[in-house]
Amino acid sequence: MDVLDRIREQVEGNAVMLYMKGTPQFPMCGFSSRTAEALKQCGQEFGYVNVLADPEIFENLPRYADWPTFPQLYINGELIGGCDITLEMLEKGELKPMVEAAVSKAG
Repeated sequence: MDVLDRIREQVEGNAVMLYMKGTPQFPMCGFSSRTAEALKQCGQEFGYVNVLADPEIFENLPRYADWPTFPQLYINGELIGGCDITLEMLEKGELKPMVEAAVSKAG
């Protein structure tokens, strides 16, 4: 399977999908850590891929949605953004209802 097809499958197969450096339990960078924590505060399960453990995804994910940095958060198959956007949405009270709606729609 082509790597872009694999990414598409992951993004479309998970209501909430985070591409990050490390894992939510053991993040390997501050931006990934803060983004994962924001998602944890929403109280819903989310999918994730440790891009450091998958060099093919690490190299090609920036091409998938034309977003050059990590982490990358996708909800309902759409790129939401990175750390700053996720934290801003959390602060404004927008992230939790969006995550809850995506998870309930998928469930």
